Amino acid sequence: MSLRSSVLVVDDDPVQRRLLEAGLTRLGHTPVCVESGEAALAYLASPDAAAVQAILLDLIMPDLDGMGVLARLKDRENAIPVIVQTSQGSIDTVVSAMRMGATDFIVKPVSPERLRVCLANALKMSALEDTVTQIKRSAEGRLTITDIITRSPAMARVVQLSERAAKSQIPILIEGESGVGKEMIARAIKGSSPRRNKSLTTVNCGAIPEKLVESVLFGHEKGAFTGANEKHIGKFAEAHGGTLFLDEIGELSLDIQVKLLRALQDGEIDPIGAKSPTRADFRLISATNRPLIDLTRQGLFREDLYYRLNVFPIWVPPLRDRVDDIPHLVQHFLVRFAAEEGKRHIRGISQPALELITRYNWPGNIRQLENAVFRAVVLCDGDQLTPAEFPQIAAREGMPVQMAAPKISVPEHKPGDYVGQSVEAMPATDAASRYGMVDLTDGKGAPRPLTDLEEQAIRFTIGHLGGHMSDVARALGIGRSTLYRKLTDYQIDPANPEGNQASAESDGDDPVAQEQPSSLTA
Repeated sequence: MSLRSSVLVVDDDPVQRRLLEAGLTRLGHTPVCVESGEAALAYLASPDAAAVQAILLDLIMPDLDGMGVLARLKDRENAIPVIVQTSQGSIDTVVSAMRMGATDFIVKPVSPERLRVCLANALKMSALEDTVTQIKRSAEGRLTITDIITRSPAMARVVQLSERAAKSQIPILIEGESGVGKEMIARAIKGSSPRRNKSLTTVNCGAIPEKLVESVLFGHEKGAFTGANEKHIGKFAEAHGGTLFLDEIGELSLDIQVKLLRALQDGEIDPIGAKSPTRADFRLISATNRPLIDLTRQGLFREDLYYRLNVFPIWVPPLRDRVDDIPHLVQHFLVRFAAEEGKRHIRGISQPALELITRYNWPGNIRQLENAVFRAVVLCDGDQLTPAEFPQIAAREGMPVQMAAPKISVPEHKPGDYVGQSVEAMPATDAASRYGMVDLTDGKGAPRPLTDLEEQAIRFTIGHLGGHMSDVARALGIGRSTLYRKLTDYQIDPANPEGNQASAESDGDDPVAQEQPSSLTA
């Protein structure tokens, strides 16, 4: 089953609406049916339209027909994929509809398979276009609040506050756990503000060495200190006319906080070694994953600076409190990584996998979810992500997951077949099947004694290295006398390490006999 999505069905025929409704429900979508073009446009203008991810539009309808609806949607710059349905199947009609903005067409009566493929392609293409657009806007600094991926009521307040803050020059403090998307919200606010065409200067205060913080933020003059061979413009001066985003601002030392307070109060900065302060016009957005009020109470953050920063606070809830966003974030990441990794056959995520990741707590929030989807896409060989592609999440949720393993045909080999060859020369499947994969249990679920494991390691090493005892002792990390003692203890015949009895005689040409001392008990 693909990611669940809302599909708007526009058809004046009640029988056709019921058929499409039943078919869409079986495919895992949520159908919303209207009986006219005017009703469709009214629904798309309502708040409920945010959940619509595709439109099935009948071309032949009374009053406002399908072509009229397409024309209206084109004027509105509609981004929702539209699939037109017709009973005539005329090429000219289809071409006209595609020119008006339709993404695909189906001919009545449509088969379930054709409907599934058509919708899957439309949704995938739409998601890819949205992802590419968002990445492009982010790179160009044009990300807006409308680009924030959310359907959760918990994020509605964040979006509302962000929209209001974007219209002002008021300092903003974004608080929330690591990985919730604080930087993206800062970029969206900047992209929706009057300074949208100016630069966004980003500084991670926690990643700057303590001795370099002042120079990085405020700059320095040539010769201001040892190693200052040229003048350096700080981040505050770099953000002049634009927006300055200070991430993890709670990591700044008290000394730097004093200079930051002056920059906010007077709009002036003091580069190291400068004779006079420099004016800096910037809009400040700061963020922290540690509540600044707690740091203030602990004496780690200046109280006057706290009140200067905390003018317009925005709290971003963790992902566990916005479960409704998970399917949409998964779709966004899936389409992006599937395109980047060349796995365009992946069309969605199975319902069991979606339920699994929805139940998970996600302590790392969106950043952890993004990495989990990336790993799942790399592991996936089918057309859907399944619980098997999320083994770590499944294990933490107590769900047993069996990863699909390739079938391996293991040939028979004798211990001497690899004499003198390196580990790389020996087939991995043969080593794993005969000696390499150590079973830590006795077949009944009880752990095996260490002596059993040691014996197996010695037998494997002797056979693998062809009986050259110096190499065997070196590989095992023990002395040769210790090795010979263990051969006696475990009754291992170096000429036949798979056997159970040690051999009392050795051939003069045997490399083992040449290295073996006169007494095995030495």
